[in-house]
Formats: sequence, C-alpha cells, structure tokens
Amino acid sequence: MKTDFDWKPLALVPLLAVGVLPFIGSGSTWLTLTVAGLAMGMIIFIIASGLTLVFGLMDVLNFGHGVFIALGAFVATSVLGAMSDWTGSQELWRNLVAVLPAMLIAMLVSAAVGLAFERYIVRPVYGQHLKQILITMGGMIIGEELIKVIWGPAQIALPLPEAMRGAVLVGDAAIEKYRLIAVVVGLVVFALLVWTLSRTKIGLLIRAGVQDREMVESLGYRIRRLFVGVFVVGSALAGLGGVMWGMYQQNVIPQMGAQVNVLIFIVIIIGGLGSTGGALIGALLVGLMANYTGFLVPKVALFSNIVLMAAVLLWRPQGIYPVTNR
Repeated sequence: MKTDFDWKPLALVPLLAVGVLPFIGSGSTWLTLTVAGLAMGMIIFIIASGLTLVFGLMDVLNFGHGVFIALGAFVATSVLGAMSDWTGSQELWRNLVAVLPAMLIAMLVSAAVGLAFERYIVRPVYGQHLKQILITMGGMIIGEELIKVIWGPAQIALPLPEAMRGAVLVGDAAIEKYRLIAVVVGLVVFALLVWTLSRTKIGLLIRAGVQDREMVESLGYRIRRLFVGVFVVGSALAGLGGVMWGMYQQNVIPQMGAQVNVLIFIVIIIGGLGSTGGALIGALLVGLMANYTGFLVPKVALFSNIVLMAAVLLWRPQGIYPVTNR
C-alpha cells in the first residue's frame, strides 16, 4: 500500500552520527558523545514539544515559555531537598520515589502557572504576533523576578540522586546513567504525545482544530477549551523538561529558561512549527550537533546550531515536517 509519509527527514539523525565518526576516530568516544547528544536532545524535545503544540493549535508565539522551565527546576530543588534521605540512597527505587513526585509536583505547579499565564497575558493578544512576542517576553522577565523573590538570585545545586550517578561501560565507552534515563523519559513523552494526537478523540479534535478551526466549532466543539488545555499541557511539559535540564546541569538559576529558549526555537523551526515529530528530530539534531562540535571544534559550538538551522531551511524552508496550511 502506498503511503504519503515522508521518510527522508528520519535519515538526518543517523546520517549526522555516522558522518562525524571518521572525524572523531575513536569508536568509544563517538558512542559516549552520541548518547550524550541524544540525551540532551530528548530533554530539549520534552521542553519544545509543549511550545510547538501551542503554536500549532493556538498560533501563539510564547517567548515566555522559559519561565515554566525555570519554575519546574526550582520546584524540584525544593521537593528533592526535602527528601534527601531518599535521594542519598544507593537503591534506585528509593531515588525514583523522590524524583517522580518532584517531577509530578513541578508539572502541576507549572501547569497552574501556565493556566494563569494564558488567561491574563496570552489571551488578550491572540492573533497579534508582535504583541505576543513583547508581552510574553515581559511575562518571562516578571516570572524570573518572582523566582528570585521565592528562591533567591543565587545558583542552587540540584545534584543527581546517588543511584543515578556514575556510568555504565559499553566496551570502552563510559555512558552516564542519567543520560540513559533521559533518553527513556524522552521516548515515553514522545510515545504518549503521538498516541494522544493520533489515537484519541482529543487528539483528533486538536489536529482538526489546527487544520480548520471554524469547521470544528461548527460541529459544536469548543476550541477555546482545547486552546487552554493545550497551553496547560505545554506548560507542564516545560516544567518536566526544567527538572530534567536542571538535573542534567546539576544546578539551577532563575535565568535558565531564557538560556534554553534559543535552543527551543531553533528546534521547532527546524522541525516545522506545530510538528511534534519534527520537534523530536530537530531536538536530536541539535543535541548531537552541540556535543560533536563541542568535542571537535569548541569555538564553532557556540553557533553550530544556527548553521544547522540554516542548512535545514535551505533544504526545506518550512521545516522538515511543516504543518499543512500553516
């Protein structure tokens, strides 16, 4: 049976990984860098997936997305700090008993703040992209200042739980345990998003709303409620990504969301605004590119992802998986 699915973008990640192998030389070093890049990419995907959904359905450019990242990370520091007996254990299940509630609480807090953010900041500027950029940037600045009021302006350590530290050996390659966990969490989030969007009624309505909002509303469905729900879910995913990113860096600062914002927008532009699958591929490309160039040519690493984005857009100006009618 003939399918219209475009498989070409799926080859970009393995092509990039295989293409740099001769330059790295050592197979064990290449494997370590590749897993590290995939882990970084998966964390960025978790953060970016919410933003690309918000744009895809709501046509909202939320430059304040970073505040939910920082908020999730800081909430996790408080929760994990109160469970030091569990995070200090050598047993993985005890670490998970601490980390999973920290993630859940961070997602709930980020979702609640996202609900207020949509109601009082984003809703008045629907359909006005320039105003969206300005007002959401202002909202992020205010959010960062409120984080400083609650947790202080200084950097706070967010160490990995004891059982998640260290590395496993694969041949001569040392692969950090946390990076493997990050890959698994990213795959779970992607699978849940794909299942929701493709196998549930809510997902059907979201995809239909992206394509033809007026038709969905004429059938009696309230797209506005879907808008709010998608924004809240996107904020929660940003909070989860903030926890993962904070543990990846092992410290958090109030400006961490703004620092990651650039990578997020590069990812969703590469993937195609509104595309979940495109965001995954874009995030993996960004993570791998950052790690490979950081090892091979450190001075180029600062702008390597800009070069990557430009190359992809020269190939496909609307991103690798553009959303129809976008």
